Amino acid sequence: MLSVCPYFHVHQPFRIKRYRVFDIGRDTEYFNDSSESDLNNRRIIEKVAEKSYRPMNALLRDLLRSYPDFRFALSFSGTVLDQFETYAPDVLESFQELVASGRVEILADTYHHSLAFFYSVPEFERQVAQHAQRVYELFGQKPRVFRNTELSYRNDLAQWCEDQGYLGIMAEGWEPVLDWRSPNYVYQPIGCKRIKLLLKNYKLSDDVAFRFGNKGWESYPLTAETYAHWIHAHHGDGQTINLFMDYETFGEHQWEDTGIFNFMRVLPEMLLQHGSTTFKTPSETIESYEAVGEIDVPEILTWADTDRDLTAWTGNDIQQDAIAAVYKLEPDVLATQDPHLIETWRKLQTSDHFYYMCTKWFNDGDVHAYFSPYESPYDAYVAFMNALSDLQLRVQQALAQRQLRIADAPQPERGIWRRLLQWVYSIYKKIYQRVRSLFTFS
Repeated sequence: MLSVCPYFHVHQPFRIKRYRVFDIGRDTEYFNDSSESDLNNRRIIEKVAEKSYRPMNALLRDLLRSYPDFRFALSFSGTVLDQFETYAPDVLESFQELVASGRVEILADTYHHSLAFFYSVPEFERQVAQHAQRVYELFGQKPRVFRNTELSYRNDLAQWCEDQGYLGIMAEGWEPVLDWRSPNYVYQPIGCKRIKLLLKNYKLSDDVAFRFGNKGWESYPLTAETYAHWIHAHHGDGQTINLFMDYETFGEHQWEDTGIFNFMRVLPEMLLQHGSTTFKTPSETIESYEAVGEIDVPEILTWADTDRDLTAWTGNDIQQDAIAAVYKLEPDVLATQDPHLIETWRKLQTSDHFYYMCTKWFNDGDVHAYFSPYESPYDAYVAFMNALSDLQLRVQQALAQRQLRIADAPQPERGIWRRLLQWVYSIYKKIYQRVRSLFTFS
């Protein structure tokens, strides 16, 4: 038996408008661009909803109805769920309809699509908890498999997930990590006892996500029959084919005229024609197969670029400066206890902001330029740092006001607490002396 485990990631950031230095101290709205540019968050959601979310959700609904064995997994960033609620509630409802089928699994993730685990574990834990609560409220599921932002992974993250009771975690099936092994098996993270590791088959995944519409690709045009044949070829040397990709692959990155929707409409039938092929969700995959060995990933592994590390987000000085500055603000912003300031700070942690600042001109430069709404990485950096500077100013003002409120607290009330503590201490002292006298012999 060979199973196919499809997983689609749904995410949109809150993009920062062209926030100028002159806006600092005057404009507290960083994400409200109203132009016709790709910095207009409402415009982007509405565009992608029309091209991708609505038609793909309708297609998946039909596939679930037509093929009882068909199933898949989704992960959502909290930022895209927030924008669905505000700008496209019908899209959120259509996702809820898919999940209600009972054959769609929701994965755990960070709420703000952040890299917090590598900079602040406490903040990471707060975002994961916020995400889990939101998923339960909207979809009625408690996630059992963890997928970190940008599929980023390291041994200690797997250990954290095991300690939190997750069944499994996902990562990139990259050759330098696998060595001679295949990504088509279930593994165990090194040092862990219970949790299992699902590895993306990046070649088969990227054949759809990146190469499908490329007319210069040797396998163009890719048909569902050919793709199913490639998967069936792994019968006998694999347990699971893990196809992990962005949801926006369908209709947004690969436009409708490439034939991507027709490809997906036929694919389940082509796969299920082989009697020993089936579909499984990540949890079902983990529960169905024993781990065949351990995987050791001491350094950060991601699914991005040819390097498969964090350099897509932290590879140059401006990226490192920006991400260090946002996490440096953590103690002060939390000390304000202001929900709006804290939420704004978390939106600035979204990994996309740092991705837009990437200056990899060779190999991966075209990909970064495709996703960025800014004219240059430096424009992205300037907008981000100006917005962060304004947030820092607001945080300091909030802390100053908080200190004034504490200083203005009625003195008699504070005196009452002091006298109460003194009274408790005197009672304790008398009890201690009494007990000591009972056990003191001359």
